[in-house]
Amino acid sequence: MSSIFNFTFVPWFRSVAPYIHKFRNQTFVVGVCGEAIAAGKLPNLAQDLALIQSMGVKVVLVHGFRPQVNEQLKAKGHTSRYFKGIRITDEVSLDCAQEAAGQLRYEIEAAFSQGLPNSPMAGATVRVISGNFLTARPVGIVEGVDFLHSGVVRKIDTAGIIRSLEMRALVLMSPFGFSPTGEAFNLTMEEVATSVAVALQADKLIFVTEVEGIPTVPEKIVSEDNPIDTELPLEAAEKLLADMPSFDKPSDIAFYLQHCVKACKGGVERSHIIPFAVDGSILLEVYVHDGIGTMVVDEKLESLREANVDDVGGILQLIEPYEKDGTMVKRSRTEIERDAGLYTVIAHDGVIFACAALYTYPEARTAEMAALTVSPQAQGQGDGERVLKRIEQRAKLAGLDSIFVLTTRTMHWFLKRGFVQVDADWLPDARKRKYNWDRKSQVLVKKLMDLPLP
Repeated sequence: MSSIFNFTFVPWFRSVAPYIHKFRNQTFVVGVCGEAIAAGKLPNLAQDLALIQSMGVKVVLVHGFRPQVNEQLKAKGHTSRYFKGIRITDEVSLDCAQEAAGQLRYEIEAAFSQGLPNSPMAGATVRVISGNFLTARPVGIVEGVDFLHSGVVRKIDTAGIIRSLEMRALVLMSPFGFSPTGEAFNLTMEEVATSVAVALQADKLIFVTEVEGIPTVPEKIVSEDNPIDTELPLEAAEKLLADMPSFDKPSDIAFYLQHCVKACKGGVERSHIIPFAVDGSILLEVYVHDGIGTMVVDEKLESLREANVDDVGGILQLIEPYEKDGTMVKRSRTEIERDAGLYTVIAHDGVIFACAALYTYPEARTAEMAALTVSPQAQGQGDGERVLKRIEQRAKLAGLDSIFVLTTRTMHWFLKRGFVQVDADWLPDARKRKYNWDRKSQVLVKKLMDLPLP
């Protein structure tokens, strides 16, 4: 049993390591809706955030309290009122909000203080710092609606938050603010988290919500078991938001999406919407390739480009398993460093997930596509097709008439993409001299003359 565990754990941990390195010393602002806490998710959320912090991430946690305030209002026979996703805060609502904020701060600090032996929090020693890190101003009257004691962020004490984070503390913020005259205002968690993320120029803004993510737009092709658009470029997010109907409830998808768009336009490159209903959703979103919710980005993180020397380690790690099982011919680091510029790669968040090299034979007006590899984590998502298309374009721009591949196990994949099988004697003389007749690799060729230039 332990050998099976070792077999699965070691590759998994190695696959997570690049993300651990990348996110060390980065700043994440995490907004957790009050519904998550009401649903009993706080202990696990605290454990996951403590784990992320232990790996060197600086964490600012902003909590919501909508259901807690609504519950108190209901007990007092008072009705909750919203307009455009924002609570209309009268005197009774303000009292309930202050009481709910105090209670939740107590519960959150208690959750981060647990350190029972043999539990995920053992030895964590998470210091929580909270305080008056923001000042607020009233929302005022909007479209004839007076929001009374509801407010919006006026200013963030960025220097104070940074000092606290540098002390390795977790900064906790409530959706509450005060004016310079001491007047209290009720704010939304989403607006506070977005404003803090922009002020800090955080690396990530993560909303842990009752929403699963942004549903896939019909034009995109995804697997049937994943109806969520896992990565949404800012431009597409803005268009989608413009096409959405107006929202009245803070739980509407558009309410969260507008804050993700605002954050990205304010300099936060990645904004996430993930469900609290899935245990470990923060870990799954941050440390797994495609995540679990929707990530709004101000640029396409998954870049298709030519490789450089800095990519050699990633290419070696990608192709090594296939060299070991005999699928590919072994290549040395020296060889890959020498030929780095010949490789095309797909890199996501600095991690190489696919690659292929193009070796030209100008005298025969052809080229070999070699070492086409896609990470097991990304297979079935079209990365191999994208690399192939880029290689075809590079060969076409070089004035070549065809490309060829040598393969022992993936013949059908290439046949489906326009390649035809030929005899090994077809190979250019320079390549034929290096052909391993014992390996008996199949030779497949694709003509490029009908392919359009990019």
